[in-house]
Amino acid sequence: MPDPEDVPALLPARMANEAAYCNRLFYLEWVQGRFTDSADTVDGRWKHRIVDQPTGRVPDPSSIDELREARSILLSSERLGLIGRVDLLELDAGRVVPVDYKRGKAPKNAERSWEPEQVQLCVLGLLLRDNGYECDHGILWFVDSRERIQVNFGDELIARTIQVTADMRRIATQQTPPVPLVDSPKCPRCSLVGLCLPDEHNALLSRSTTPPRRMVPSAGAARPLYVTEPGAVVGTRASRIEVTYKGSRLASVRPFDISQICVFGNVQVTTQALRDCFANEVPVAYFSTGGWLDGIATGLVSKHVELHRRQVALASHNGVEAARRFVEGKIRNARTLLRRNGRPAPPNVLDSLADLASKSKEADSMSSLLGYEGAAARMYFSALPTMLRAETQLPGEPFSFEGRNRRPPRDAVNCLLSFTYAMIVKDLVAVCLTVGFDPYLGFYHRPRFGRPALALDIAEEFRPLVGDSTVINLINNGEIKGSHFVVRGAGVALTPDGRKIALSAYERRLDTELTHPVFGYKITYRRVYEVQTRILAAWVVGEIESYIPLTTR
Repeated sequence: MPDPEDVPALLPARMANEAAYCNRLFYLEWVQGRFTDSADTVDGRWKHRIVDQPTGRVPDPSSIDELREARSILLSSERLGLIGRVDLLELDAGRVVPVDYKRGKAPKNAERSWEPEQVQLCVLGLLLRDNGYECDHGILWFVDSRERIQVNFGDELIARTIQVTADMRRIATQQTPPVPLVDSPKCPRCSLVGLCLPDEHNALLSRSTTPPRRMVPSAGAARPLYVTEPGAVVGTRASRIEVTYKGSRLASVRPFDISQICVFGNVQVTTQALRDCFANEVPVAYFSTGGWLDGIATGLVSKHVELHRRQVALASHNGVEAARRFVEGKIRNARTLLRRNGRPAPPNVLDSLADLASKSKEADSMSSLLGYEGAAARMYFSALPTMLRAETQLPGEPFSFEGRNRRPPRDAVNCLLSFTYAMIVKDLVAVCLTVGFDPYLGFYHRPRFGRPALALDIAEEFRPLVGDSTVINLINNGEIKGSHFVVRGAGVALTPDGRKIALSAYERRLDTELTHPVFGYKITYRRVYEVQTRILAAWVVGEIESYIPLTTR
């Protein structure tokens, strides 16, 4: 249990709103420092800007009649253990009146306001009292409806406010967040619903019998921007990300429409573009010309310190529990892909893969787990040709899967597999950073210099479903041809046109919807990357008992 002395002496008054709304929201946003914008929060900042600049003078309590109007006044109280900023301070019959600006319209309930708003306003009133001012009510100013709603600071509201502030200090000492609200109507409009995953957590904890609601889109609107033209420059112009080549504009995109920027080979990214990407939480991934991930540039690291601390401890002492779930998921999904697409699927291989998946789930050591995975890989790849059209003619050594070959791949199929696997790992590195993980510290893959071990761990269950499926479709649909490869010595590589075709096929696969096997709603592979990583994080910090890999039937 964290020491209560570690909690700051002064808690932010604005967090009383979050704590009154949902204790878990307060914990995620303030204790763990996790936040993401929604349309409501962006609009709220814009509506609030008029009172963000300090103006006017606040006289001491003995001269309060001199108060005219003051904005953005910072107040604190050691007795209350709070610090906060009053948007606007007015005078009414010798008493000060805090005015709190709110986006939207005043609700139509009896109080014309909601309890969290009343509590936050009351906190400001108590701070004013503790600083010697008389204050018995405040005003909520709803910007959109232009209404002033008076909130009286009666005994009941004051008692509730004091209880909320005491709960904030108590909750801040907990090692894990409070459990989510169950089937609450508050959750869908919360900006942190995509981080919290309340219904998903409750389903995994068996706290709700109602099927989980899909409270975020099945896939985000933002998409990766791939830049493959050697010599191209990624820069900014008029608040947009622009890609130019020898003075000609190749692309112009708004930053919030981009989930990540992926540059291949000798492509320049300007400092201005990097700063815009950091400000909009858009990672920039650098690839070699052949598609090998060299590195990722991001903004500041996550403030989710507890997740990082527990990840380090778990990786050092007992990563086998997570590792066996990764391997089990990979083997089951490989079996599913082979069962669906094999012409015909070898029954003996399907039976052996099912047996190895069961053994992996119960493995008691990394060495036995590695043995199960190796045996499953040999069987699966030996049967992989049954999923490809027999008349396929691609360059390189004769297609044989006695084992994967890479660095460099010696045939076209291995070339495509390596490329799509690199794309999966790239996306999962970005997701790990977003969630708060260190992508280079894994539970199954050994950490080595430059290897994103955790991203490779999570990628295991997605290799068959996304990577192998993409390659099979590329070949069987005739999208990729021999002319899209180049043979260099013993290695086979994609041409620029071949790389674009492979990227397009990979992105299409990510946009494919599936029914989540645990939560039951429709979701794309693009979104499920994040959901699975957040479920893993919940297991690491002790919110749920086990990690469940994504497996399809």
